[in-house]
Amino acid sequence: MRKLILLIVLGLAVGALFGQLMMSVPGYWLVRVGDTSFQTSFWFGLVILLALFIVLHFALRVLMRMTRPVSRFKVWNARTRNRKAMKRTVRGLVALAEGRWKRAEKALVKAADDSSTPLVNYLSAALAAHYQGRYEQADTLLKRAHLSTDGADPAVGMMQAQLMLDRQQYEEALAVLTRLDRHLPRHPQVLKQLKQAYISVSDWEGLRRLLPRLADQQLIAREEREALELQAYSELIMRETRNPEDVDRVRNLWADMPEHLRSNVDLIVLYTEALVRGDQQVIAERLLRHSLKDHWDSRLVLRYGLLDVDASRQLVTAEKWLQERPNDPDLLLTLGRLALRNAYWGKAQEYFEASLRQRSSGVACAELARLYANLGEHNKSQLYYRQSVELLDKSLPSLPQPSDAQQAAQA
Repeated sequence: MRKLILLIVLGLAVGALFGQLMMSVPGYWLVRVGDTSFQTSFWFGLVILLALFIVLHFALRVLMRMTRPVSRFKVWNARTRNRKAMKRTVRGLVALAEGRWKRAEKALVKAADDSSTPLVNYLSAALAAHYQGRYEQADTLLKRAHLSTDGADPAVGMMQAQLMLDRQQYEEALAVLTRLDRHLPRHPQVLKQLKQAYISVSDWEGLRRLLPRLADQQLIAREEREALELQAYSELIMRETRNPEDVDRVRNLWADMPEHLRSNVDLIVLYTEALVRGDQQVIAERLLRHSLKDHWDSRLVLRYGLLDVDASRQLVTAEKWLQERPNDPDLLLTLGRLALRNAYWGKAQEYFEASLRQRSSGVACAELARLYANLGEHNKSQLYYRQSVELLDKSLPSLPQPSDAQQAAQA
């Protein structure tokens, strides 16, 4: 209402101004053509000229449109088809989200040629075809997506890799992702898909090198990264352990390992076995000795007693440990074995028996049985052999065994 009043007031002011001008500035127009003349006031003639200009302007525009009717029709037709394609695209995407794959594929493909975003149509249609199990059709639609838009290679490649991963075509997916990674080394989706592909094909070396890149971009949680690092390094060490001549590669792998993993007991055990197989027992002894200072573990203690290095020095080291852990059965067993390697038969017997007093063990009994047999005390040897068998029998799983009744029935 206020705007209307303002416009009325403004119109009256402008009209008053022009009225004042018409009264204060007199004049006339005189037009003569041959014997005919036409005369009018200056202001009326000005209005006529303005009207003629407007009429001429619109007439020229109409004539210009009439000279290009086909192009105008094409533009109108293209706009109409684009609007229809957009509606079909929306319907197709909604159907895709709802899981109606066949309807989604049909709508998206039909609208692709007239759509302003054909890449979206073909990629979404390929996904719908994939979910129907029509893999060849999905691949065809991906090819059409690639041809539909310049610079579509990354988007098409990532979609193709994801579909291959879903189909368990892991090697093919890894090839596509490796190519994409060369051109897009920091693309988050490519890195995530690479992680999935490396795990699927058990490419632990590739995964090991990928994990820091994922962490740099915060694409992986700390817990998942640590779990995958542990798995990757474990698998790599076990693989290298099968080739004792490649012990240097294992040592380089250990050197490249994150600091927190070098204190993991499982990895220490694996690395120790690799060093022993590669005839690097001196390094293995140093590793176990240093590791036991910070991480006391029965597996490390028992493995220490089986190394073939300087037995006398090992025995001195282990006896120092015994001062801090006098009742550790695994340490006592290890001391007994180290005493054997130093030919201290009586000390070995004492350590094995002390280990048995702390914990019943079939292994300790077997060590004592073997020792007494070689000392010529066969009665004691037989006694400990029987105890060893009984203890080992208790550790076996509970399984059905033949009874006297069954034996009688079979007879």
